[in-house]
Amino acid sequence: MGTVTIGVSIAVPEPHGSLLQQLRAGFGDAAAHGIPTHVTLLPPTEVDGSDLPAVEAHLAEVAATGRPFPMRLSGTGTFRPLSPVVYVRIAEGAEACTQLQKQLRDPAGPVPRELQFPYHPHVTVAHGIDDEAMDRAFEELADYEADWPCTGFALYEQGADGVWRKLREYPFGGLVVPPQAGHVERGSLPTR
Repeated sequence: MGTVTIGVSIAVPEPHGSLLQQLRAGFGDAAAHGIPTHVTLLPPTEVDGSDLPAVEAHLAEVAATGRPFPMRLSGTGTFRPLSPVVYVRIAEGAEACTQLQKQLRDPAGPVPRELQFPYHPHVTVAHGIDDEAMDRAFEELADYEADWPCTGFALYEQGADGVWRKLREYPFGGLVVPPQAGHVERGSLPTR
């Protein structure tokens, strides 16, 4: 069957996802349209295609024990100079993302992947583009805000064309999202 490249992530919902994807493309990131806007839980990982059923069963188990949680994006950050990335920060929900990614990469599970860098949940808005465009992304999204209830994650496969496609969604087992203080679902760019 051969190997496939998979990833697991939390999708940034609409209208936030499309807006950030369009902005990423506007900064000159050629990969923007092939990568849905997301928070990575399992980075691109090669697995044998015959192992996909075991991976899917593992993801279903992790999701079944998970509970919805508030996600809030606020402002920007960067991994430069270590890695050429500008991102939107996760101001609320980072701890839950960290726990999920640990469960997904459990050494006893079917995808015990080691990470190249310590896990830091974020939403990439520029990657591997020139410094001036990276600076522009950092500045233009510095006041960006969005929030929503995170109710699950999804499994994606990268095609031969480099495009990531959703294979399956995994909703959490809990039905209630804990309230945020003063929660109002929103997503906006500042007016300057």
